[in-house]
Amino acid sequence: MSSIRIRKAAGTWVVRSGGAVLGESSRALELDEEGHAAVIYFPREDIAMAFLDLSSKTTHCPLKGDATYYSIVNKSSVTEDAVWSYEAPIESASEIRNYLAFHQSDSVKVEQI
Repeated sequence: MSSIRIRKAAGTWVVRSGGAVLGESSRALELDEEGHAAVIYFPREDIAMAFLDLSSKTTHCPLKGDATYYSIVNKSSVTEDAVWSYEAPIESASEIRNYLAFHQSDSVKVEQI
């Protein structure tokens, strides 16, 4: 069974999509999961939720629980299922409750500033 490790991400992180800043946080978490690249999770309060539309997509991770997805909607585009959140994560991943992660792509960038 693989494992995950969650810790406070060093410094300040920003997420941008289509030229707009969706959020900036010095309270982000970094989740390391064996076999995957590290993922930055942003506190929901630090994200402009007006840009996010709840999607019908869901997935299940045995280490984290059930994920809910959002699409990013801005003036120029819609990026489907680009954001995910564990609304009720399993106990070992409870730190990421009410946090959002972003699938990086040509139109979505997560970076330390």
